[in-house]
Amino acid sequence: MIWRLVDWSSMRIAVISDVHSNVLALDAVLAHVGSVDAIWHLGDIVGYGPDPDAVVDRLAAAGAVGVRGNHDAAAVGGDEIDWFNPDARAAMEWTRRAIAPATIAWLTALPQRREEAEFTMVHGSPLDPTWEYVTTAAAARDNLRAVTTTHGLNGHTHVPLAFSLDGDRAAQVAPSLEPGATLDGPRLLLNPGSVGQPRDGDPRASCLVLDLAARRAQWSRVPYDIDTVQSRMRSAGLPHRLAERLSYGF
Repeated sequence: MIWRLVDWSSMRIAVISDVHSNVLALDAVLAHVGSVDAIWHLGDIVGYGPDPDAVVDRLAAAGAVGVRGNHDAAAVGGDEIDWFNPDARAAMEWTRRAIAPATIAWLTALPQRREEAEFTMVHGSPLDPTWEYVTTAAAARDNLRAVTTTHGLNGHTHVPLAFSLDGDRAAQVAPSLEPGATLDGPRLLLNPGSVGQPRDGDPRASCLVLDLAARRAQWSRVPYDIDTVQSRMRSAGLPHRLAERLSYGF
């Protein structure tokens, strides 16, 4: 076996989550971040949207690595679907019928947790990688205590968020487009928000770039062709409400 030591110290890494089969949003984000050394994803690659195979093809071709979300697990036959609301379940049943064997294989191979450089990646939370929504400082405190790497990365909420842990005190750090967050302070739990289904009132795709040389985490919002995605969803027979919410970011 040949072991390759990766020097992450000068790398620029795109972090994405909750693409949800929205390939136009993903393409816009990848074009926006430009040349990066790696792409990390935090799960829920499929579900809701009309292009699951295209999204997985893009990420696989780019060498993206990451973790499995609850929609990814449901797509390959998991009982996670039993907990979905009616619209999410209908979209997942469509996804199960639509996805190719190569997509199933790629999703099946995703782990629940992954460590790269100084970061732990999960979909929900370090304590519950599949289901927990980390939206409060109290929840973040318990989860940041459980992280063994310097920082943590999670998704699932569809909202860009950042929490810090300094001693026993956890606090929400409002993620801002400028100047972002420093990686040299307290331990952080960073959420890039959603590429394909934002839910913070901003319909633009959301992503995060880690600049490990500058020691910064930088969020971005990226416009994309929402009308075309909505048209594809309607043509596929996906739930009307899932298409409409893209216009409002809810």
